[in-house]
Amino acid sequence: MLGEGPITGIEEGVAPGDGYAGDVTPQQAWSIIEESGNAVLIDCRTQPEWAFVGVPDISTLGSKATFIPWQVFPAMQINAQFVDQVRAGGAEEDAPVLVICRSGSRSRSASVALTGAGFGRCYNIAGGFEGGLDGDKHRGGKDGWKAQGLPWIQG
Repeated sequence: MLGEGPITGIEEGVAPGDGYAGDVTPQQAWSIIEESGNAVLIDCRTQPEWAFVGVPDISTLGSKATFIPWQVFPAMQINAQFVDQVRAGGAEEDAPVLVICRSGSRSRSASVALTGAGFGRCYNIAGGFEGGLDGDKHRGGKDGWKAQGLPWIQG
């Protein structure tokens, strides 16, 4: 069932999204990973983004992100193997799966696809890694993994 079996107060407080378990902030995602023994963080951006912008670092939680693109660079077509690659990466259908992209749009689409494939506790990390655009059309202002001061490394 969608969102069934929350393991933390954080998961219990998440409002379901349309076709997935719901949106969480980067800090909520961190807490879910910290409190769960089997949560998986999927970074669904592209290889150039991982290399040039950086990646979430969850090593202090005894975990590491899994890097599987939702869209394949440079054509940006949907990765037809995405769900199979997530399964091959060790994600369990009954475990929390947290998906992050640049700003929360691709990860929402990926979360819907994963939920449709049986991952009932799939969360979109709203704000993504870099966050939305500010008034000057720059990313990284107030939302997003980096802006919230969560650990990250340059690839």
